[in-house]
Amino acid sequence: MYKVLVVGCGNMGTSHARAYHKLEQFQIVGLVSRSPGSRNSLSEELGGLPTYSDFDEALEATQPDIVSINTYPETHAEYVKKSLEAKAHVFVEKPIATNVKDSKELVQLAKDNNLKLVVGYILRVHPAWKKFVSLAQNLGKPLVMRMNLNQQSCGVQWETHKNLMKSMSPIVDCGVHYVDIMCLMTQAKPIKVSGIGARLSDEIDAQMYNYGQLQVTFDDGSVGWYEAGWGPMISETAFFVKDVMGPKGSVSIAEKTDSESQNIDEHTQTGALHIHYSDINENGDFLKKDELIPIKNEPSHDELCQLEQEYLLKAIEEDLDLSQHLEDAINSLNIVLAADESFRTGKTVLL
Repeated sequence: MYKVLVVGCGNMGTSHARAYHKLEQFQIVGLVSRSPGSRNSLSEELGGLPTYSDFDEALEATQPDIVSINTYPETHAEYVKKSLEAKAHVFVEKPIATNVKDSKELVQLAKDNNLKLVVGYILRVHPAWKKFVSLAQNLGKPLVMRMNLNQQSCGVQWETHKNLMKSMSPIVDCGVHYVDIMCLMTQAKPIKVSGIGARLSDEIDAQMYNYGQLQVTFDDGSVGWYEAGWGPMISETAFFVKDVMGPKGSVSIAEKTDSESQNIDEHTQTGALHIHYSDINENGDFLKKDELIPIKNEPSHDELCQLEQEYLLKAIEEDLDLSQHLEDAINSLNIVLAADESFRTGKTVLL
């Protein structure tokens, strides 16, 4: 049984804590949160677990085998470093750090100490998203990838978004997930990135923007764009686009008609996969009809978090080589940070 210290008791921390609680190979030895309400509520839900307000105190007191870091991104680098130095394996919500330099140093620290560092790319464990990637890889090259996730938020969700924007924009925070999917689809090297953005609220810092879009070009000729916006002013029209085109046709995630952008469970759900074939006959008519593959028994957000922790367990117990996993995490961060740089400088960034 592995002793786990869970750091951060918000949406992601709560879901991951529930996963550790269900899996018999894990034992939660502490919950860490700056908010007494969130940590005490989660402790009560899980049967009464030790709680802490200070990370360093909790790390010293619990001596965990694994530290699960689910806090705001600006704390990730510090907490990952201290956890690895304490000889604990680490699960960290994306991104590893807020810059590429720190991320590379942490990856090297994990390797030097023969410890596992798993980054929370939740779409990688989703069966339907894995199928989406596989179908896209059969469309030929180059690929054209169109993706977005805009969130019309208010109340508590808008407060969460404003807190996240104290350290990074939506295009950086959310973009790493979908850029990672693009990298998986193309298996190619990104070579240039451009970005645009707009500040649509006086409630955020003057240097921050709550709407952004990036464009990335890969060395195989593939191109992709990703769009993200947060706030009460964001439109819910076409807020969920996941579409890939290649010479042989296209594949898309069909949006549910009753979807709401503020519902976190629906950020990973697919509903169905829509496949289109480009083959035509001598008359110029399509040879095949489009296919709609329904997705049944789709995992919930909590179930996806459990799949991530099962992967962490597998990585530890089977000593999996996580080099590619971590290289992909750094590459996706590099792309979204380049988009941020492009927005601020007005210039395309060459990678």
